[in-house]
Amino acid sequence: MKLGLEDKKKTKWAIVLGVVAVLATGYEVAPMFMDSSTPSSSAQAAMPAPARVTARTGSKSKKQHEESLDPTLRLDLLTAVEQTQYRGNGRNIFVSQADPVIPQPEGSGRADDPKKAEIEEAKYPGPPPIPPAPPIPLKYYGFASQVGEAKKIFLQNGDDVFIAGEGEIVDRRYKVVRISPNSVEIQDMVYSGPPQSIPLTQG
Repeated sequence: MKLGLEDKKKTKWAIVLGVVAVLATGYEVAPMFMDSSTPSSSAQAAMPAPARVTARTGSKSKKQHEESLDPTLRLDLLTAVEQTQYRGNGRNIFVSQADPVIPQPEGSGRADDPKKAEIEEAKYPGPPPIPPAPPIPLKYYGFASQVGEAKKIFLQNGDDVFIAGEGEIVDRRYKVVRISPNSVEIQDMVYSGPPQSIPLTQG
């Protein structure tokens, strides 16, 4: 009898120890499942926040959108449209009318038309004409030439006498352009224009 009681006690203790072992194992394993489930739950909890922000910021646009989709018939708008009167320019499109008269252009329209040129000159006179250069006051009264040297001329302006060759400037203003036996061409550097010819004078 003692042996049977001892077996029953051992069996009870074995059951109690097994239950304790199962509870201990469950207590150790439960945090792992809790940690793996917390990110999804936190993500789900964080999702509604932007929705609330957009709901606040977009409340006005949503209200306008709802008003634009209002199916109610606006009789005041229909009445305003019906009272609009069409006012044309007086032309009847169902009656044939003569084409408007187009004024004829003056002249032939060509660029070389003298009449058109006169009209353009009257409208745009252009720049004033350049005054001619005054006569050069120099007197050409002789020249000298030596073998192997450039020809020199003698010029006089009042009491001043100048000796110069081609390309030289006299009296800080007049340039000798070309020398010939009977005349000399001199350019006035102050006034633009062609050079002036001064004939050779005796005495």
